[in-house]
Amino acid sequence: MNRPDNSRHLIKAAQQRAALTRSKAVQALRALHADGRPITFDAVARYARVSRSWLYTQPDLRAEIEHLRQNQASAEPTQESPAQRASEASLRQRLEAANDRIRRLNDENQRLRQQLAHALGQRRQSP
Repeated sequence: MNRPDNSRHLIKAAQQRAALTRSKAVQALRALHADGRPITFDAVARYARVSRSWLYTQPDLRAEIEHLRQNQASAEPTQESPAQRASEASLRQRLEAANDRIRRLNDENQRLRQQLAHALGQRRQSP
């Protein structure tokens, strides 16, 4: 009993999967570039949900990533994105909160030292 040869279906499925993977990587490259985000193998791989090692094996994609990455490195620094400004504002707010907490703790520490000194003074005076 011979089985029918289904290898053409497997080959077709593999070709479709390869085309989809390539398409996702190209779309990721375009999106990252359009958004002005850093172009790295890791960023493209994460965005496209493909492996970095696969990207390195694709000569055209590898060349494009390296080209865009080099262009970004030589380009003039751009203004901060809103996300970076928000991050800086958030850090400043956290710093202010930490400084306020330090002031409160210093005040409390001073108050407790005074209470301790007073209690020790009373203890010395008591027979």
